[in-house]
Amino acid sequence: MSWIDWLVLSVTILFIVIYGIYKSRGSKNIDGYLLGDRSLPWYNVGLSVMATQASAITFLSAPGLAYSDGMRFVQFYFGLPIAMIILCITFVPIYHKLKVYTAYEFLEQRFDLKTRAFTAFLFLIQRGLSTGITIYAPSIILSTILNINTTYTTLFIGSVVVLYTVYGGTKAVSYTQMLQMSIIFCGMFLAGFMVVQLLPGDVGFVKALKIAGKMDRMNVIDWNFDLNNRYTVWTGIIGGLFLQLSYFGTDQSQVGRYLTGSSVGQSRMGLLMNGMLKIPMQFLILLIGILVFTFYQYQKPPVFFNSYEVNKIENSSYKAEFKEREQDFNLAFADKNTKVLALDKALNTNQNVEQASAEVKEANENLEQKRLDALAVMKKNNPDADLDDTNYVFLTFVTQHLPKGLIGLLIAIVCMASMGSTASALNSLASTTSVDIYKRLINKTGSDLKYLNISKITTFFWGVISIAMALFASKLGNLLEAVNILGSLFYGTILGIFLVAFYFKSVGGKAVFYGAIITEVFVFIAFKYDWMAYLWLNLFGCILVIVFGLLLQSIFKEKKTAQ
Repeated sequence: MSWIDWLVLSVTILFIVIYGIYKSRGSKNIDGYLLGDRSLPWYNVGLSVMATQASAITFLSAPGLAYSDGMRFVQFYFGLPIAMIILCITFVPIYHKLKVYTAYEFLEQRFDLKTRAFTAFLFLIQRGLSTGITIYAPSIILSTILNINTTYTTLFIGSVVVLYTVYGGTKAVSYTQMLQMSIIFCGMFLAGFMVVQLLPGDVGFVKALKIAGKMDRMNVIDWNFDLNNRYTVWTGIIGGLFLQLSYFGTDQSQVGRYLTGSSVGQSRMGLLMNGMLKIPMQFLILLIGILVFTFYQYQKPPVFFNSYEVNKIENSSYKAEFKEREQDFNLAFADKNTKVLALDKALNTNQNVEQASAEVKEANENLEQKRLDALAVMKKNNPDADLDDTNYVFLTFVTQHLPKGLIGLLIAIVCMASMGSTASALNSLASTTSVDIYKRLINKTGSDLKYLNISKITTFFWGVISIAMALFASKLGNLLEAVNILGSLFYGTILGIFLVAFYFKSVGGKAVFYGAIITEVFVFIAFKYDWMAYLWLNLFGCILVIVFGLLLQSIFKEKKTAQ
């Protein structure tokens, strides 16, 4: 990067951090530290909710996912607007009426302490692990730019976020997120505009999408009902609905965002804002990935987008062999490029389009095989090498092809997105640990100052745990999918517990507690043996908790009657 990019990057991030700390001054008690004194307006709530979900993973991995797999991931969000409406009607007024700090306080009032503690424990495991993934995402950026190991950049990024979150609490999180999302929207729009400008002169926006479509990348809608297909309309509307209900309704990282609203109405408007904007935003981010894909049909892509791994093999004994495979790849691209130009011409004349499209697909398969041959050499050199480079596609495009200044801004955007979502997660982990564990089980009569200090200590503790997890995140493949798979292992069970609490008044704490434990075992078995696509695990877990809860309640009731 140029000195201009470094200046833009540094000033943007520094301004965001200072602004958040300035706006959060004066948090002298646990209510102000964890919930911002419940005083924030709807637009602040809405942007904070979006920023918590839209981590660096969204802006780094989503374009790469579209590049390799097309637009079908957008179906993942089809259940979101329905989930927002349900939450506004049910969860939000209950949480505000009870004036809880965390979602899990409600469960003790409805069931018992062990159910509250178990649900909080599931959340802490899931969110603690996934927060590490969100820290790892921007460390990829700095690693690529500086050409150093991600271990060092992970430690740096994690430390910065932990420090300002420990100091400022939820107000620092919310105010920085509001500013972050404003900059992010502008930056991503500029990125999309620049991709189109960098395409060949006669290839505009519409033709770029047509070319991508002929290569099976514009697969936005899939109506097939297939339990093993990760992304269809049905997995999005049904499986995605239950995932979003659990994430926004029971995950403290999101509940804590809209509990900061000054009223039920402000919280509801913030959630509805998220429901209306999230799908268009995700669609546009994926669309940028499609445009980058079209760009690389004319401009030769690297054989492997992770330059750090490439540099390692180029300094090894396998360098000559890798260079041979790379040359084969270059020749295959030249052949494919000829076929792409023929397809371009066919689209102009509307003649022989299908034949040209078939030839491009065949040439693309040949190119992919040459790429795999090169990666096989890379694997020989380093058996632990991560061969999934989708997280590096957009980053490579930005750093190699965008103008000075804009590179720094876009990299700052990805870093800010990570900081925002990570800060929200750390804040939620701290509130759950301090309120549901420390305040409830260890010290019930402490002062406000004591609880405030414990909240800061637990924020720091979870920051360390998350950084440790981030150091292993490189083994998880595409980060966007990894974080959602991890959530799906727990969200169905957690949502089932809450739905039983709301709608099945006959079921007691003992039945739902043991039902949830049995369910979690079944969910892990279903995942291990690949019974269904991961989004269905949310529905599967939710239904099992309800069924086991009702069944066990009837058994316990019969035993009690017999006695």
